[in-house]
Parts: sequence; C-alpha cells; structure tokens
Amino acid sequence: MFEVFSKLNELLNSFLLNLGIYGPILACFLIMFESVVPILPLFVFITINFIYFGPILGFILSWFFTVLGCILSFFLFRKKMRHWFSKKIEKHSKFQKMMKNINCLKCEQLTTLIAIPATPAFLVNVCAGLSKITFKKFLVSLSIGKIFLVLFWGIVGTSMIEALTHPIALIKVLILIVSSYICSKIVSKKLNIE
Repeated sequence: MFEVFSKLNELLNSFLLNLGIYGPILACFLIMFESVVPILPLFVFITINFIYFGPILGFILSWFFTVLGCILSFFLFRKKMRHWFSKKIEKHSKFQKMMKNINCLKCEQLTTLIAIPATPAFLVNVCAGLSKITFKKFLVSLSIGKIFLVLFWGIVGTSMIEALTHPIALIKVLILIVSSYICSKIVSKKLNIE
C-alpha cells in the first residue's frame, strides 16, 4: 500500500515540476476563470500556487486571482444578464424567496457564506450580481471571506500531497473537508439559503 502512495507522489511531483513556471502562471488564470466558469477544480490551482510559490506568495496570488475572478463574475451578471434573468425567472416563487433572503444578508453573513469551502462560489457570485447587494458590501465580504477559503484549500491541498506518503495525513484532510461541508449545510440552513 505504501508503495502505491509513494509512486503516486512521485508521479504528481514530476508532473508539477515539468510544468515549470508556466504551471503557477496558468494556475493563477485558471483560478480567475473558475469564478466565471465553475467546471474547474479551484483547490488544485491553489495547491499548485502554494507548492511553487510557497505559502505566503502562493496565498497572495491565489487570493488576488480568486477575488478578481469573482468580481468579473459579479459584474457579468449585474451588468449583462440581470435584466434577462429577471424576465425569465420573475414568476418562480422559490427564486424570488431566495433573492429576498440574499438581499437581506448582512455583511458578516455574506462573508461567512463566502468563507465556507463547500459553498459554490459561482452561485454566490451569480446571486450577488442579480441581487440588490451593493458592490461595496460584496467586495468587503469577498475580500475577507476568500482569505479563509484560500488558506483552507492551500492547507488541504498541500496536506493531500503529503498524505500520498503519509496516509494518516489523509484522515486529517478528510475530517477538514467533511467539517467544512457540515458547516456550510448548517450556515445555509440557518440563513435559509437552498
């Protein structure tokens, strides 16, 4: 079993090293792109930045590009798609109820929602863009909330790589992930967000 983890760790490290400086540069732009098109694994790109640039610069770059991507997503829906969405879904009572709840979120509630790793960031960006939340409130919540999110994924990602050679570390990572998921469920239920 240990040999499998060791080989997997070797393979992953050689792949990351072969990317050279283009790996982290690509990761930064993919972090930003992930906020607009949510099909990419954010934690992988944050992990790449933490590995290549270290925990401080890796954190700063990941945080900056995540915030920038979320701002782009927010304005895309606020300026370009808000009117179209309003017409298409104004009759849906569930959506109206959700938007009312989002409009009533306090800054600290929005920050908490953004900070929870299991919260779908794209959905938060879309809902904030379609809602009446001010950009200032969104930016403050986003800037603070993403600090915790990026730290979480940076620590989890680098721990997972460590877990390939030390399987006990994998248990710690799984506990962190499950805890964040449970926390997101509790917060979303408390804030009445589905």
